[in-house]
This record gives sequence, structure tokens and C-alpha cells, in this order.
Amino acid sequence: MVQANGLRFRTLVDGPPGGELAILLHGFPEGAESWSKQLDALARAGALAVAPDMRGYGLTDVPGAVDDYAISHLVDDVAGIIKAFGRTSAHIAGHDWGAIVAWFFASEHPEMTKTLSVLSVGHPAAVADAGWKDPDQRNRSRYIGLLLIEGKAEHVLSEEEYRRLSAMFALPPNPEAVPRTVVEHFVRSMSRPGRLTAALNYYRANFSDARVWAALSRQVKVDAPTVLIWGDQDPALGRLQAETTAEHMTGEYRLEVLEGAGHWLQFERPDEVARALIAVITR
Repeated sequence: MVQANGLRFRTLVDGPPGGELAILLHGFPEGAESWSKQLDALARAGALAVAPDMRGYGLTDVPGAVDDYAISHLVDDVAGIIKAFGRTSAHIAGHDWGAIVAWFFASEHPEMTKTLSVLSVGHPAAVADAGWKDPDQRNRSRYIGLLLIEGKAEHVLSEEEYRRLSAMFALPPNPEAVPRTVVEHFVRSMSRPGRLTAALNYYRANFSDARVWAALSRQVKVDAPTVLIWGDQDPALGRLQAETTAEHMTGEYRLEVLEGAGHWLQFERPDEVARALIAVITR
């Protein structure tokens, strides 16, 4: 447990105290355990790997207001966690919502970002543009409309003992990639009072006005060496946003496509994700 940005964060930590610090940010509706295999691999490679339960998740504190989950607060959380480990900078990695936070963090704190590794989610402006221009991406993103509706989303996802929330982890093309025990852990964690609403507030605090979010996304400028790891069968994030991310990059950047992989990359391709992270951190 560490104190950061006025909150208490539960973190999974592995590796030598003096190793290169790597911060691993999870997505929706997961938790720190989504990085378990990569934590182990990074530690064995000599890095100090830290995966926090992000605000509102797991055993981390749960602020109550929607605005408490605005991107500015999420970015400040990462800065606070780095400082809590006695460092001034770190290698930043994120998946899904963790990737969005990682993009904005790298933009707002270039001095604290050694490298950036993002899974599934391309540059925020590329994602926003794809949502406007690409019917395929709009169709993939339709689920977000439900998540923005306070009360209804909670009801739909929690009814029948959280059946639909559990089903999110069984996405094609690899529906059994996330172990049943891990799914049960995430769902059990999300069923605790206030947790599901907190996770949904990430969407509500940031995506309620698509035009405002798109404008904010275009301000993201990343100088750190960056790699985007994307599964070409991802049902939520399509090819256009991945392939047009390069248009928004001015520094060192690489797209790594995992053929046949979907959205839950840490589980579907644990070794390949670990190798990519290690290559970035130890190069």
C-alpha cells in the first residue's frame, strides 16, 4: 500500500529495489493482477515492476464523485505513485484505460516518462478520429453508450450475478484466455460497494462530451520512445486507430501487431507482451 495524490493505492510489486522502475496500468474492468505474468518477467529481467489497482479499483481508495475520475486526476495518480517509490521518472505501460492514462501522462510529464508502452489503444487523437470517420470503429465503440448511463449500466452489468461483466472477459477470438479464477476475482472485486460505479466513472468523467474529449486528445504530444502493441482481432479497437497513430508521433515510435490476438493481450500473449516490455526497458 502506498500513498499517492491524496489516496491509498494497493500495488503489486516485484523486482530489485534498484532496478529500472516500470509502472503498469490496468484497464476496465480489471485490476493489478492483469499484469501478473509481466510483473514476474520484468522482475527476472532486473526491473522494479509496479502494478497498482487504479483509483476506484481493488483495494485502492474509492473517491465518490464522477469528476474525481477526470483524466487530470488519473495522470496525477501516476506521478504520485512514481514519487512514492522514491523516483523522479519511470517506464510507463498501460492497457485499455491504463493506456489512455499512460498517453496523457507521457504528454503532460515528459520529464517523468522514460519510455511509453501502450497495449490496444492507439494515440487518443487517432482513436477519436477513427470514431468520427470509421463506421467500423463506431460500431466497435457502441458499448460505451451504455456505460455512460448512470444507474442503467450498473444494473445491466450486475444483474444475474454479474453475468454480462463476466462475459466481457470472454471476447473473441480467444474467449478462454483469461483464466476463470482471474475473472471471478475481478468480478468479486467489482461487486464490492461503489466499485462498479467508480470504474464506470472513468467513462463518464471523460467521454460524456465527445467533442471536448476529441479536442483534448489532439493536445497529446509524446516525446518518449513509444511502442503500441495491438491485436489485429481486437473487437473493441480496430485497425484504423492503430495504423494512424504514427501520424500523431514525432519521436521514436513503433507499432507491433500481434496477429490473431484480441483485446486481453496480457493473457492472450503473455510472453510476447513481456518480451516487448523488457526490450523497451532494457535496451
